[in-house]
Order: sequence, then C-alpha cells, then structure tokens
Amino acid sequence: MDINNIPLIKNTDSGNFFLLAGPCAIESEEMAFKIAERLVRITDDLKIPFVFKGSFKKANRSRIDSFTGIGDEKALKIIQKVGEAFNVPTVTDIHENSDAAMAAQYVDILQIPAFLVRQTDLVVAAAKTGKTINLKKGQFMSPESMKHAVQKVLDCANENVMITDRGTMFGYQDMIVDYRGIPTMQQYATTVLDITHSLQQPNQSSGVTGGRPDLIETVAKAGIAVGVDGIFIETHFDPAHAKSDGANMLHLDYFEDLMKKLVAIRQTVIQF
Repeated sequence: MDINNIPLIKNTDSGNFFLLAGPCAIESEEMAFKIAERLVRITDDLKIPFVFKGSFKKANRSRIDSFTGIGDEKALKIIQKVGEAFNVPTVTDIHENSDAAMAAQYVDILQIPAFLVRQTDLVVAAAKTGKTINLKKGQFMSPESMKHAVQKVLDCANENVMITDRGTMFGYQDMIVDYRGIPTMQQYATTVLDITHSLQQPNQSSGVTGGRPDLIETVAKAGIAVGVDGIFIETHFDPAHAKSDGANMLHLDYFEDLMKKLVAIRQTVIQF
C-alpha cells in the first residue's frame, strides 16, 4: 500500500516506513514538547515521515482512580501547538461521537480505539469530519474483518483511512501479534503496527495494565521485515512515572538506536 494515499504524511522518497509516536497521554505542555523535540530531530535525521501522537483523554481505564487527562481542550490545544511548532501532523484518539468534531478542530488524524472500532456511529462521526482516520484493529477481531470498518469510512466519502494492528488477545492477560494479518489488511488500507500496545498485559489483578517493553525491538524488527507501512510507538522520558501505560512504553533514550536499526532493516527489505 502506497503511503501517498495518506496525503498529510510527507513521503521523503527514502523508502522508509512512517512513524506515529509520542506519549500515551498528554500530561503537560512541557512534557509534550520535550518528547516531540527529540522525536522530530531523530526522524528528520533518518528521513522517517513522522506524526506526533498524544491522547487528550484516557477514557478506557481499568480503575476509576486512574489518570484520565488534564482537561480535553487544554490537552488538544497542546497537541495542536506541537504540530504547529514542529510542522508535523498530529493524531489523537476519540471515544464518543461528540469527540470527533471537537478533536478535528485541533488534530490531523482521528484515531478510533481498538475496543470501539465496531461502533458504527463513532466511526461515521469521525469519517464525516473529513480528517484522516486511523482504525485500531480490535483485539478480538480478525484481520479480514477490518475491511468492514474501512468500508464504513469509505462510504462516508472519506478515502483517507488506515488500519493499525495492536495485537490480539492471547488468553486473559497477554497479547500476541499475528504477522500474517499485515499483508491481509494492506489489501484494504495503509497498515500500521502498534508496537507498544501489542506488548501490553491487560486485566492484571491490580487493575493496572502490565507490559513487556523488553520485547519492543523484537516486535518492531519483525513488523518492518514483513513490510508494514508504518509503526506506532508510545514513548516517554520517564516511563516509570508516566501517568498512563508506563509499563509498556519505550524510554525516549532508546528511541534513536531502535529507529536506526529499523531503517537498516527497511533498506534491506526494499531491495528484494
């Protein structure tokens, strides 16, 4: 799938994958800019098309006392400010129909969470904004079933749609990536592999999701090797104290080294 069908993602003609990356949740303007600045420098140096990611709200929490956000419009304005300051497109996830029009005022890509990707009204509300739509594959869905979610966007006269695989439930408390699904979903839309969420260990007895960040490099390398169009990685300069998903985020200090390895693999793959 040619990434040029997602017009806001700048193709550098380098043959690289594109990248959606940033913190799980927006905690403050300072943290967002600190992370974005490092990611922009790395991706510019390596000629990786880059989209800054940040959630303005975390609606899907295991416990009622979990962090949900700093305020919807406050967080959205920070994401917008990052996009304008660094001249990069931005993405955030939405959870309710009313979120679509609100978030569309501030970001370039609206992301439908995996748990909500079968909610027709939500997908349609997002598609009708005219923004690019990123559909997360449900942990409970087959790759083949994502063609119907894509079709809902297309039926709203919006052709700017992509799919992101974020793993499949493997028992009650683990996830697994089925790489056979990548070429299947590429038949329907540009396809991204969400590295960090694929390594979550949900439904822990503590009510706090665990993860396997030690396997980020392994899963990312495999995704690039099978030819995924883009990758999605959440990152933070202090994952241990991040307010959301710290257990499976990549430490920002390790980001550049990983990107160099992935670019090298990509250059090898495109030769064949």
